[in-house]
Amino acid sequence: MMIKILAVSHENDGISIINLRRTWEKLLLAARAIVVIENLADISVISSRNMAHRAVLKFAAATGATPIARHCTPRTFTNQIQATSWEPHLLVVTDPKVDDQPLTEAFYVKVPTIALRNTDSYLHCVDIAIACNKGAHSVGLMWWMLARDILCMCATISCEYPWEVMPDLYFYRDFKEIEKEEQAAAEKAMTKEEFRGE
Repeated sequence: MMIKILAVSHENDGISIINLRRTWEKLLLAARAIVVIENLADISVISSRNMAHRAVLKFAAATGATPIARHCTPRTFTNQIQATSWEPHLLVVTDPKVDDQPLTEAFYVKVPTIALRNTDSYLHCVDIAIACNKGAHSVGLMWWMLARDILCMCATISCEYPWEVMPDLYFYRDFKEIEKEEQAAAEKAMTKEEFRGE
């Protein structure tokens, strides 16, 4: 039922289209839910996916939330005997499929949850679902927009002017691809120098 509200599916080819107006509304709703919490360190932001680790860490640095940028240890929220156990006031996850363990635990201890979701995500235990694609740029941009909206609502930054933090700082970058690009650029520069020298 939720998927029909957030995404419109084409009958012929099965491609789902995300309604950006509803995504924006959900993003603002999530920002409002986060802003109401007095101590933002009581918010846990989790990503088990490598491509969202950077976005989660940048979001946590900007807002003061507590990041878990790795696979979440089972019973982190439900086993009070563990030294690492704690109960956040709100849980924000990148992917409900991958981060299903923390979502289930949050459900057991009655912690509200927010999730960035794709059109095929399972939404059990998710209170606020923000529709977005699962690509590195899409996820990074959503974390950036959420951080910006939270900071605007807290009056930390002005909404009238652009935020000095660029969205690409939240994007996942594969170091192997960066090295290949730098190597290709160096080879191209060497080729130009050799051409000029002749």
